[in-house]
Amino acid sequence: MLPTDKAHNPVSKKGSPTKSIAFFDFDGTITNRDSFIDFIIFYHGRFSAYCGLFRLLPSLLAYKVKLIPNWQAKEKVLTYFFQNKQITKFQQNCDQYATDRIPRIVREGALQAIQKHQELGSDIYLVSASPENWLLAWCQQKGIKLIASRLEVINDKLTGKLLGKNCYGQEKVARIRKEVNLSHYQDVYSYGDSSGDREMLQLADQAYYRPFR
Repeated sequence: MLPTDKAHNPVSKKGSPTKSIAFFDFDGTITNRDSFIDFIIFYHGRFSAYCGLFRLLPSLLAYKVKLIPNWQAKEKVLTYFFQNKQITKFQQNCDQYATDRIPRIVREGALQAIQKHQELGSDIYLVSASPENWLLAWCQQKGIKLIASRLEVINDKLTGKLLGKNCYGQEKVARIRKEVNLSHYQDVYSYGDSSGDREMLQLADQAYYRPFR
């Protein structure tokens, strides 16, 4: 059940609504596909993207069978496709992707849930393992706060490495707790679709697993 009625908008003894907060995973939860791969195709074109992914297949398979961790596989992909890219041009492409492409891959049910939380006055966070670069403009347009992975930049160029930890699994919770004092909220909602969201879902009073499919 999504937050659509008064049962999800409790009232304090003083008669004013209590505060709630909602955390949404992005890839597969809000969207109908993985934005990481989708952005690579958007940036490089379908042919170059698929050729690169084919060359990266050994690393991707190693991740699938748990021989290497998520962050290491991600850095191999980032390095192959984006190492030494100038950050200004890269960010321009990210902003264009956020404007032109993300609206096409967003699930309608997810947008409705975000809108309902906004009507309730909830604080809303997008919490994603994808880099913040191509998510920020969309979040700003929707009035959503963002917690996401960050990319390392040296001398105005991408290195292909993550800056800090990959915002995945337990790191999602660590980043949330660093950003938010959850004791200030009456209700905590979480929405996710994968094992990388498990800890974030466990954090919530009301957790929704694959709710928009």
